[in-house]
Amino acid sequence: MKKIAVGQAGGPTAVINATLAGVVEQLQDRECEIYFVEDGYEGLVNKRFFKGDDVLTNWILNNRHTPGACLTSGRYHLQDEGIQKAVTNLQQQGIQTLLFIGGNGTMEALHKIKKEALRRDIDLQVIGLPKTVDNDLGGTDHAPGFASAANYIAQTIKDMSRDLHSMKNFEQVRVLETMGRNSGWLAAASGAFKEYSEEGPHFIAIPERPLDENLLLSSVEQAIEEYGYAVVVVSEGVTFKESSQSLVNKVDGRIMLGGISKTISEFLSSTLNLTTRAELLGMNQRASSGYVSKTDAKEAYEIGKKGADFVHEGYDNVMVSIRRDPTRYYTIEMSEVSLQTVIADGERLMPPHFINDLEAYNKWLIPLLGGEFPSYPPVLKGELKTSEYKSQYQ
Repeated sequence: MKKIAVGQAGGPTAVINATLAGVVEQLQDRECEIYFVEDGYEGLVNKRFFKGDDVLTNWILNNRHTPGACLTSGRYHLQDEGIQKAVTNLQQQGIQTLLFIGGNGTMEALHKIKKEALRRDIDLQVIGLPKTVDNDLGGTDHAPGFASAANYIAQTIKDMSRDLHSMKNFEQVRVLETMGRNSGWLAAASGAFKEYSEEGPHFIAIPERPLDENLLLSSVEQAIEEYGYAVVVVSEGVTFKESSQSLVNKVDGRIMLGGISKTISEFLSSTLNLTTRAELLGMNQRASSGYVSKTDAKEAYEIGKKGADFVHEGYDNVMVSIRRDPTRYYTIEMSEVSLQTVIADGERLMPPHFINDLEAYNKWLIPLLGGEFPSYPPVLKGELKTSEYKSQYQ
């Protein structure tokens, strides 16, 4: 009977447990034993395996729609010694297949584990299941987790615009900071639900392009002149005025980005003499169950099922990939891509054709957000009792 180990690694998403549930459900009717790895790669190194009995398996299935990582994931810098220990532990446990849900670092670590197993003539099948809120994973059109985070950001910016409009005699500018690391997919998603010119964002800064100070100032000034307020969105990986990226912390060699919104807010306040506020959108981007995209949740689950199918179809050293048919409105298929290809692609940044044409980007993005486009009446202009609005909305 085949022994299969499953783990989760890196920052969780709102749908990472849907992928785990998909794996478990698809494997239940197969001749195999499932083992769960606690604490991601750290658990793999420290031999924290749990056999998937009925109680644990049912608990995981019941948490399909729960944010966070059921198995706990965390971040762990897997070095050569750790890779050797991981392979030894898998061999001692009799594990023949290893599936891990994660992003770039996870796929690279899986490939290294496979290479170490080959070096030691150990028969170990490895399969990667994609997840990331940043959408910076190569080898796939997009990854589960991204769409729900993008949905959260797009709705938050739309709502924040109305909030700031009502407070413009008190504060005029809000600088809102998204996740994304070195890619701008999430920040650029902030305008997906924009209906009217007065709604934010009025300026978006992404890491792929240097922040144009003059364009920032002119965009904010124009928004203030026309609407009385301005919403600025910046990705955490943006650099400003030739400074390095803002660092919140450094843990186990991993740089934790954050804080560029405060720098830009202070710059706008001092340069334009306006009242400004900086806000980090925070961990809700990846943890908010209330903004989960139906498309994202469905695809995350199907990717888990596909990974389980790959186990029995003999695929090895691959990741499940989402491929989109460009000739049909949002039609996808899931297939394999080698881990070598994923690693070679590196950190997937926004391509120039999306950076230069946000309308094209939104067209690509909207199907991922679940098909629901929130709509509000336009902002009132002038007197609240303007007959034009009274006749239209009474």
